[in-house]
Amino acid sequence: MPLEHLFGYTREELLGQSIDILVPAATRAKHVEHRAGFFANPKTRAMGSGRDLYGQRKDGTKLPVEIGLNPLITGGERFVLASIVDISARRLGEALLQEKLLELQRSNEDLQQFAYVCSHDLQEPLRVISNYTQLIAKRYSGKVLDESADEFLEFTVDASKRMQGLIDDLLMYSRVQTKGQEFAATDCKQVVEDALANLKVALAESKAFINCGPMPTVKGDARQLVQVFQNLIANAVKFKSEATPQIDISSRDDGKFWLFEVRDNGIGLDLKYAERIFVIFQRLHTRDLYTGSGIGLAVCKKIIERHGGRIWVESTPGQGASFLFTLPKHDTAGSGDDR
Repeated sequence: MPLEHLFGYTREELLGQSIDILVPAATRAKHVEHRAGFFANPKTRAMGSGRDLYGQRKDGTKLPVEIGLNPLITGGERFVLASIVDISARRLGEALLQEKLLELQRSNEDLQQFAYVCSHDLQEPLRVISNYTQLIAKRYSGKVLDESADEFLEFTVDASKRMQGLIDDLLMYSRVQTKGQEFAATDCKQVVEDALANLKVALAESKAFINCGPMPTVKGDARQLVQVFQNLIANAVKFKSEATPQIDISSRDDGKFWLFEVRDNGIGLDLKYAERIFVIFQRLHTRDLYTGSGIGLAVCKKIIERHGGRIWVESTPGQGASFLFTLPKHDTAGSGDDR
């Protein structure tokens, strides 16, 4: 945009004028000093680097600007070519971004507050309801109450237990960001071994065969990464086919990231549900078929994103599923081993 249009002057009004005419009145005195300092050591640079600069239009209004200075000599005289850019749109974008960041911060604070309410204000009355309902069911079932009342009590006890489980799961989900440990060098081979140890009973009952290849060292939260592998391996066992579960765990160098894969020979899934399964409390099957609240993969996604990676699934119904996720490489990370 021509200078005269930017500042609201005609070309004739600007010709012969000092550049100070475009500087806000309150900073003109300082601008004279800055200009003298520049001519004492002229070199190409951005003017006012690190500071907010403003120009002043003919009507007295201000606009944020960015200025580049380029000294040149022509005809034995020294001149300075100044390029002035109106950055109003950029400032507006920065302001909107800052507003969104503040909204996100408030949202996170609200989530933390909700988690606090869940852990204290909601859990206590729910615990009382659950305890007394179970006490009634234990003491009076089959005695004073009829068959329908016994059934109603059973439904109530089951619902209170499920509600307690949902609250616990929601707390776990909300604490991924707020209660995580500081990142440190983490041996993923040990992470997998810890996850397998936690699932020892389920793996033994299903007679699952586990194969784990070389694993790298990454920078991360070891406790949360155990949770990721544990959820993925547990799902492979839960959603098994009629065949004996076989779970292959591997990693490979993928440029700036390590790529991990947990592959099984289970029932698989239709990829039209590939996004849905990572949403909190979303289930593809009824509780009668498979237990759980549907939060495990949502927690995995939140943990992996906290670590700067991403997670996705590749599958064909009836032919198993592969869950893949990436973790960034860091200077402290190793290159994997053959243990």
